[in-house]
Amino acid sequence: MSGASTEGIRTVLHPVTDLAAATPVYAALLGTEPQTETPYYTGFEAAGQQIGLVPGGGPQAMTSPVAYWHVADIEAKLAEVTAAGATVHEPVHDVGGGRLVATVTDPDGNVLGLLQDR
Repeated sequence: MSGASTEGIRTVLHPVTDLAAATPVYAALLGTEPQTETPYYTGFEAAGQQIGLVPGGGPQAMTSPVAYWHVADIEAKLAEVTAAGATVHEPVHDVGGGRLVATVTDPDGNVLGLLQDR
């Protein structure tokens, strides 16, 4: 099978009910303080991975963690996975800083994230 390759999972977002309570737990787990702290997102970088905490699941209404596959061409990868049977859950959009994200669901309803940094 050929197509647009991935650069692996490097970002995982976790929905949390209480950002203030969850932040120190993840700081202890990861052994580092957050690099980004806002009322709608707290982000950590540890061992080459980005771990994000999203209160209330954010606008995408996450109910479980979502792993984001980093890709060089998000539109090509989105076309490839939907042609293979995935369904677009959240279309490609810019979340700031030139970062594009999208999510799809697999045939069992699992949410898979795609992420491209420009």
